[in-house]
Amino acid sequence: MSRTKSFDPDAALRSALDLFWQRGYEATSMADLVDHLGIGRASIYATFGGKRELYLKALERYGELHEPQLLATLSRPGPALPAVHALVERFAAEATAEHSRGQGCFITNTAVELAPHDRGAARRVEASWAQLETLLHAALERARAGGELDEDADPGALARLLLVLLQGMRVVGKASGDPARVRDAAAQARRLLS
Repeated sequence: MSRTKSFDPDAALRSALDLFWQRGYEATSMADLVDHLGIGRASIYATFGGKRELYLKALERYGELHEPQLLATLSRPGPALPAVHALVERFAAEATAEHSRGQGCFITNTAVELAPHDRGAARRVEASWAQLETLLHAALERARAGGELDEDADPGALARLLLVLLQGMRVVGKASGDPARVRDAAAQARRLLS
């Protein structure tokens, strides 16, 4: 006879995501997870696997929660360039928001902390970045086709530039006490795309 879970796995995963996002992978112990989730170690292992597996599942959930917003922003009908500008502004605002200073983006945090030595984390980071680059590329292709960008503009190269800029804004926003760095970079990106 199998026992039923006395906790909501989805809520536990969201709680683990919050803890990992706040502290990072290395600074979060299994004891921290047990305390934060309010469930036993055996239940965590039985439901999610070990700490690494739980982290990767939390990273996947983060993508499920945040990536549809990117698609909605960049694929809305009408002129494409305002949507790209809006995305740059959103990244800048998130990177400089007082409540998120020090927390950053979970994907970017993973890229810095784990991706250099964890293939599973690196694959998830790369998938997220590839999706963002693809969405930007498609929006910039539409902008060029609609006459919003010069005919000789390279949407693929511009998408890569924006990907690197957006991720860099997240890193600088997390680590710097000077939000003007991020705001100035965002302003230059808007001018470049005008």
